[in-house]
This record gives sequence, C-alpha cells and structure tokens, in this order.
Amino acid sequence: MIEKEDPIISEEEAAQYDRQIRLWGLDAQKRLRGSRVLLAGVGGLGAELAKNLILAGVKGLTLLDHELVSEESCRAQFLVPVSAKGQNRAQASLERAQNLNPMVEVHADPDRVEDKPDDFFLQFDAVCLTGCSRDLMVRIDQLCSQHNIKVFCGDVYGYYGYMFCNLGREHNYVEEKPKVVKPSSDSSDGPEAKKAKIDPTETTMVKKTASFCTLKEALEVEWSSEKAKASLKRTPVDYFLLHVLLKFRTDKGRDPDPESCADDSQLLRQIRDDVLEAMGLSSDLLSDDFISYCFSEMSPVCAVVGGVLGQEVVKALSQRDAPHRNFFFFDGRKGNGVVDYFGPN
Repeated sequence: MIEKEDPIISEEEAAQYDRQIRLWGLDAQKRLRGSRVLLAGVGGLGAELAKNLILAGVKGLTLLDHELVSEESCRAQFLVPVSAKGQNRAQASLERAQNLNPMVEVHADPDRVEDKPDDFFLQFDAVCLTGCSRDLMVRIDQLCSQHNIKVFCGDVYGYYGYMFCNLGREHNYVEEKPKVVKPSSDSSDGPEAKKAKIDPTETTMVKKTASFCTLKEALEVEWSSEKAKASLKRTPVDYFLLHVLLKFRTDKGRDPDPESCADDSQLLRQIRDDVLEAMGLSSDLLSDDFISYCFSEMSPVCAVVGGVLGQEVVKALSQRDAPHRNFFFFDGRKGNGVVDYFGPN
C-alpha cells in the first residue's frame, strides 16, 4: 500500500458528499477520499461495483479488463454503450464511469490481470477481483495480505452471487452505539434506578477490531472432522456451489455458457460429484437443480451483490462500521442472502 498524505475535503467536495458526511462522518469521508482502488473485471458485477465506489467518492478507481464488449456483456453491463461491441470493455466503460463523478480519477487499463507484475497491485489501498480464476485470486490475495492491502472477490453466476473479503489479521474500525448512561452513586430510588440505562438520543463511537483469513485458508476448510460434519446442517450450500463454479472456470477457462447449456450442465454435474467427493462429502449435499440457474450474469443479482460489495469496500476503507466476515452469498431464487465465516477455527 502506498503512503499517502492526509486528504483534504474541499468546499465543492463537502457539498457533493454532504449526505454521506452526515451519515458516516467527515473522518470516514476523508479516508475514502484518500483511497485508490483497483477493479479487475468490468462485467455486470464490476459495473455495479464501479458505480458504487465512484459515487461514494474514492480518490481513484482503475478499471482493469482485457475482455472485449460482446452482446452478452451488454445485457448486464450498463457502463458500455451498445455501439461499443468489439471494443475493450474497460476503455468502453470509461466515459460513462467518469461522468458519474468528475471528482474521482477513473482510469482504464486494457491489460490482462494475469500479466501484471506484483508491484502493480501495491499502488492500491484495495483490490477487487471479479471474473478471475481461483489460482489468480489466491495469488493476489496472498500478495496483498503481506502488504496490508484489502482484498475483495466476487462473482455472479445466473441467480447466484458471492462476495469474499480479507481485511487483514487486524482490521480496526469504529462503530456507533447508543450511549449507556450510568446512574448516579447517590441514587436512592431502589435497585432499578441503579442499573445502567441506554439513552436512545445519544450515541458514542466504539473502537473494535476484526481478524480475517486469506482466501486460500477460507477455501481449504477441512470437512473430515466430526465437528465439521456436525456443522454441515447450518452451512450454506452456496459455499460448496462456489467451489464447483470456480473449478468449472479453472477447467474451461470461462463460466457456464447458455450457448453450450447441455454440455456445460453435464460437466457441472460431474464437477459437483468430484469436488464433494474430494471433500469427503456426499453429492446429495448440492442437488441437481442448481445447474439450471447458474448461467450468465443477471442484472438484478449483479445489483444486489454489487451493492453489498460496494458497501463493504466503503466500510473497510473508511474504517466505519462492522464488516461482513468473510463471505456473503446471495440466492436470487429465494431472494435472500447470508453472511458466514469460513477459515481456521
């Protein structure tokens, strides 16, 4: 992470971000204003995340994507004009992204994220990875963890979406809590009057710390122990679905494609069996019906997951409010999401 001076909020910025400053305070907005973010992958989810970060008021956002604009990407990606088919996706998204907030420095980089040297990632305060392979995410996460750079990963597969975050072994933040009013020592109105009470009209800022593990640790949970197996009933099946979809991406170099639905469905079923068997788990844990709902990026799912992902990046950079630790899974069929921790202990 690069060293940076204490950012100064100008009068123009104070007016632009007035509602946000009232919500989370000037210090939090200053931290945001001093932060540079890398976003790798400007698909449907990436566009939602870019919009949220630009509107929140980070200092700079770099859009990194080597993919070309296709008919498929236009369906869920609102930053690229329809006339941009065949152009680089990051560069085609730049104009609309910049117009969202001229105060944010938005850059487009058409290179492959796999080709970037380690030093490239060290110039950012947060790195967000979408559409990346498991091995690449693990490598970048481990690199950034060593340099106190916050890492976020996310993807949308049809009706399903997820987010992972690693904010380091020690992430400090403040949380606003109702103020507890202590009774006066000379109170003589009985035991009830001597109890501490919460004053809903006043709040105080409480300093807290949260610890995170690496993505590698989060994905390599051991399920053979009796304690782990006993916890399966309360474990979201989305975690195992993520393993299947990441394995598909590793094997095929892409995500499930509607144009090869029959072949991809058969492969997904086989990968499901192989992945769960390798974990020592039954294939019945993840029923076949998931296969019909994990093709393409769906705009509403991108909006939900992108909103949560953007919120978590903002909270982490501003060091304001408790972060999600460490996975968020969203199921568009049910219309609900869940936060759960996977990793050591």
